[in-house]
Amino acid sequence: MLEIVTDPAHGGRWTSLRADGHEWLWRRPAPERERVSPGDDFVDAGGLEECVPTVRGTPDHGDAWSRPWRREGDADTVRCDRFALARTIRGTADGAEADYVLTADPGFRFIWAAHALLDLTPRATLRLREGARTRLFPEAAPLLDRPWPTGAPWVEGDWPAPLGLALDRFGPDDSTAVGAVVDTPRARVHDGERCLALALEADGQPLSVAVWRNLGGFPAGNPYRSTGVEPMLGRAFDLAEAGPADAARVPASGEVHWRLTLATTCRCP
Repeated sequence: MLEIVTDPAHGGRWTSLRADGHEWLWRRPAPERERVSPGDDFVDAGGLEECVPTVRGTPDHGDAWSRPWRREGDADTVRCDRFALARTIRGTADGAEADYVLTADPGFRFIWAAHALLDLTPRATLRLREGARTRLFPEAAPLLDRPWPTGAPWVEGDWPAPLGLALDRFGPDDSTAVGAVVDTPRARVHDGERCLALALEADGQPLSVAVWRNLGGFPAGNPYRSTGVEPMLGRAFDLAEAGPADAARVPASGEVHWRLTLATTCRCP
C-alpha cells in the first residue's frame, strides 16, 4: 500500500508517495511556494503537481497549482476561472487510485498531467509500450540524429529511442534536459529492486505519458536534476499548440471523469 500526503493549501500538491519505507517523490526547498497567487511564475517544489489546463504555456504549469484547494466530502477540490476540479484518493491492495472530475462548459479543451517528479537513481529505467509514438520538443533538437524541421512544435519517433534519442534510461547528470509525450496510458519505473507502475483511464479522451528528463540542464543559470513520469490527458505540453485530437474536451454532460492508478506490484503495462 502507498502512503500519500497532499497539501491542499498549496495547490493540492502531492508531497509524499511512500511504500515500504521508500519515498518516490523528489522535492526541493522552495519557501516562496507558500506565497504564490494565480498568475505567478511557477515555483518548482517537486512532488506531484496537478497541471491543468496546460503544462507549458500560459499559465505556466496550469491554473490549479497556485490556488488553495478545499475539502468537500471525500474529495479535494479547486475552482478556477473556467473550470473546477475534484480529486478523491483512496488506498488499494496494490497501491492507490485517484479519481478526478473536471467540470466546465461543454467544449472546454484542456491538458491535465499528474506532474510527478520522482527521486530516482542514475540506474533507474522507464518501461513504456515498445514502439509507441513519441513526441519530442525543441529542447531535444541538439540531441537528435537529424536537423530540427524549421518551425515545428514537435517531431515524432518510436519509443524507446525516438529519432536516435534513447529515453528509457535516466542515467547520470549530463547537463541536458528534454521532455517527451508518449502515446500510451501506462508506465513502469524500475529503480534497483523497487518498482512503481502508473496507469490512466478515461473514456473518449486522449491518453499519454509525459517524460521529463532533466539531468542538470534546467533551469539556465541554476540547474538541478529532476526526473518526471507524468500520466496525461492530452498529447502536448502546451494547450495552445494542441491539435483537435491532442487535448481533452468536456462533453455535453459538462463533466470529464478519469482515474489514475499507482501500484508497487508492477502488473502494468
